[in-house]
Amino acid sequence: MNLFNELIQETEEEKTILLRNNHVKKDLYTDRADFIIESEKFLSKEKMIMVRKHTRFVDFPKHKHDYIEINYVYNGELKQKVGNQEITLKKGELLLLNQYIEHEIKACSREDIVINFIIQPQFFDYIFSYLSADNIENNIGDFLINSLFNHSQIGQFLYFAVSDVNAIQELIHKIILEIMEPSVLSDSTIKLYMGLLMIELIKHSDKIEKQMDGFVQHQLIMESLNYIEEHFKDATLYELAAKLKQPHYWLSKNIKKVTSQTFKELLQEKRLREAKELLKNTSMPISTIVEQVGYDNISYFYRIFKSKYGLTPKKYREQLMNR
Repeated sequence: MNLFNELIQETEEEKTILLRNNHVKKDLYTDRADFIIESEKFLSKEKMIMVRKHTRFVDFPKHKHDYIEINYVYNGELKQKVGNQEITLKKGELLLLNQYIEHEIKACSREDIVINFIIQPQFFDYIFSYLSADNIENNIGDFLINSLFNHSQIGQFLYFAVSDVNAIQELIHKIILEIMEPSVLSDSTIKLYMGLLMIELIKHSDKIEKQMDGFVQHQLIMESLNYIEEHFKDATLYELAAKLKQPHYWLSKNIKKVTSQTFKELLQEKRLREAKELLKNTSMPISTIVEQVGYDNISYFYRIFKSKYGLTPKKYREQLMNR
């Protein structure tokens, strides 16, 4: 595939804009009264990542998203106002925007080809287990926490001037091609590539310019989240507090402040996700799964599983088998 020739072609939306000199049709992007672009307009429920070519030839009005967006300039440039800052992205540069930042975009010319990566916030759940507080530069850790939790709704962006970093350019092109020419393993491949991309961006954090309206004490929270990921079966707040050398009541208060969830709620979420995966991918007896994820009361597990997913564990597994 000649990617440039493919991407420079006008989409149906762009052809309509050129013919009628239209403004952006808001209903293509959202059904809400305020201009918050909805991921479901472009991303099916079972997918976490999608790419879409940015619509050219028209100013894009001020808006937010209900997802994480990466703007990547494949060719030309992209002029926009992010929060209160004017930014011009050049070829090979990218911008991460969380779902609380507002931005507006100047009309692109035909040669300005911009790729928008649409990423569900829960994707970062997937990569948290690969990252630790020690190897995440503060602003990236802060961005990830803000993206994953609705604790403060702080608008943030991270600007990466990485046009000369070949590893990043190659990964982005691989993701674009994988989405444009999908195969049976594309979903898994895209997740892996995107995880690698995040790691490469962390490695090149010296190339960041960032904007944030607040500061999160991210390191203890990152360590707390990693502890839950790794020790969910036997995790306790008291053990975590001892590991971090913090009073348990202080740690509990700050976990709640940052994530809007208590330690117990975060732990329960992780255990239920693990149980769901075991029900889906193994024939392990439910009683064994309950024990594997850290519960000793089957009735209690059934109750919280049904409350979360609308089905008992048994019915959930039966539904999967019937499909």
